[in-house]
Parts: sequence; C-alpha cells; structure tokens
Amino acid sequence: MKCRVCGKPANINLRSYKTSLCEDDFIAFLEKRVSTTIKKYRLIDETDTPIVAVSGGKDSLSLWYMMNGLGYASDGIYVDLGIEGYSGRSLEKIRQMADILQRKVYIFHVRNALQEGIDSVAKVIRRPTCSACGTIKRYIMNRICIDKGYTVLVTGHNLDDEASALFGNVLYWKKEYLWKKNVVLEGKEDHLVKKIKPFFLCSEREIAAYAIMKGIDYIYEECPFSKDAKTLVYKGILNRIEESSPGTKIMFVKGYLNVVKEKGDEKEGDREGRYCLQCGYPTFSDKCSFCRLLDKFGTGCSVEFDQYG
Repeated sequence: MKCRVCGKPANINLRSYKTSLCEDDFIAFLEKRVSTTIKKYRLIDETDTPIVAVSGGKDSLSLWYMMNGLGYASDGIYVDLGIEGYSGRSLEKIRQMADILQRKVYIFHVRNALQEGIDSVAKVIRRPTCSACGTIKRYIMNRICIDKGYTVLVTGHNLDDEASALFGNVLYWKKEYLWKKNVVLEGKEDHLVKKIKPFFLCSEREIAAYAIMKGIDYIYEECPFSKDAKTLVYKGILNRIEESSPGTKIMFVKGYLNVVKEKGDEKEGDREGRYCLQCGYPTFSDKCSFCRLLDKFGTGCSVEFDQYG
C-alpha cells in the first residue's frame, strides 16, 4: 500500500476517500480539511478570540494543538468534574499541552463549587450523570468566555459524534434537537457565545491517527459514566454500516447540512426564550438550570475558576 501523493509506504488507508496516505501527507490532508472547514463555514473572523473546550482526550487536545498550529491562537477551558482518578489524569494531560503550546487554560472545579463530584451532583438533582455534566459544562464554558472576552468557543465534536447524535434524533424524531446540529451555533450578544466545531467532518479514527502521529499525549480511557450512553450504541451501528459501505457517515452528515441550509430560518423547534433573572443566561423559565442547581446546594451564583499557564 503506497501513499497516493508521494508514492512512499502508506501509514493509513482512508476508505471513505478511496485513498492511502503516508504520515506527512495524512497530517497535511487533515489539517487542510480543518482549515477549509473553518474558512468555508466562516467559523472564525479576523476579530474573533477563540478558546478551545478541552477534556484531556484525543479530540480536544488534537484540536487545541491544530488550532494554534493553523494560526488561530487559542487558550483552553477545562471543567474538572471531580471524577476520582479520571479527572486528575485528564487535567495532567491538559497542563502538558498548555506548556507545549505556551497557552493558558481556565479550570473550573465542580467539587470546589458544590462540594461534590458530578456523580453525587446528578443524584441530588435526580438527573442522569451525562445530563448534569452537560448542564454544568455548557454554563461554565459560556460564562468564562463572556467574563474573559472570548468570542468563540471551539469544541472537538467529530464526525462520529455528530452522525450518532443525528441518528438518534432522527430515530426518535426529536424535533426540538433535530435542526440544531451544525458546524456553527450562533450566539446571542452579551448572553451566549458562538460555538464552532472544526472537526465536524473529521472521523474519530482520523483524529486518533493524527494524535498518535503528532505524539499528542492524551487520556485513552473513556469517561467512566459514558459506558451506558446510547450514543455508543448508535456509533456501533453506524460503524457496521460504514464498514460495508465506506463514506456513509460523511454523506449522512453532509446531506443533513445541505437540508439545514435549504430550510434556512424555517427550522422546526426554534423557540423564543428569556434570560435568567439571576445570571442572565438564556433559559425558558425565570431561572436557568445551572442557577437552580446552585440553589439546591445553597452556593449562590458565584463562579470561580483557576488559571494555569
């Protein structure tokens, strides 16, 4: 198997693109795809100040590394969920990358704010752990962006993540979420920062290969609370389809993006919301989910975070 570009021995076979590439040409191929995605979908303007949501895994650390390598100077945000052992190892990988990139990272510790880890928090508010995690992460990352003046929150969601989420939304016709998947999610001035997903069209396998080739040290194990997530079931189904019909996942997601573009402002499920009376975060009631969570723990609305680097 030879590299289609230079003829040297290939390091990876990309069946979706019917090509094989050596290490150097694969790295150039993936970085160009991400750069093209940023420019095509106008994810970052010249006046923007981006910041990357990092978790310690391959996707977020590869994205943070690549963003800075492509010329988009970016700091990082990490939400420490207080998961015994796992969160500490994740933070170690993040600090290592911050040192390599010479960028700073803002760290919010759930245990410092609520005196409990995410598993205990979920039990108190009677919600699944992943749901509680999402509530906290969305709020904290948005809050740090606004407080520190970052205009774009960059997340490492990849093709497999988006395809599996889309598959689940279609399977159960979740109209409230169906048309909200996109490469860019626009913000609301002074309330909600814009979110972008440069890896939207990059597969998990491609990103893992990039991380290994670049020597990026990331935490290999998955979050211990994600083992029963439905998205893993959906990913398994889509992987089996992809195995027999390469290119299915990217065509599925690209087709969806085309439909979203055609629908324009007629997206189903859009509702005009209000803003939290306590903190100003977008909500559909008088108080946002995060402030209601703080009320349960009696910790008020003070959000404190550390800075590394």
